[in-house]
Amino acid sequence: MNNVTCSKCAFFDLHSNGIQTPTQDGLCRFNPPVSQPSAQDHGLWPVVSTGDWCGHFSAGTTQTAAE
Repeated sequence: MNNVTCSKCAFFDLHSNGIQTPTQDGLCRFNPPVSQPSAQDHGLWPVVSTGDWCGHFSAGTTQTAAE
């Protein structure tokens, strides 16, 4: 199961919503951004750790070595 982590998913993004996060964190781009604090702010993508995993991961969504 350790081969299906967020860091190996095509929907994992190393950006961090403009806030400082530990180096092991990134964004999950599978679902749309979550609610925004106010109407003038942008929505926020869920922050996940590289070692996290979920049921959306599949072999068809893994990143290739060329990326």
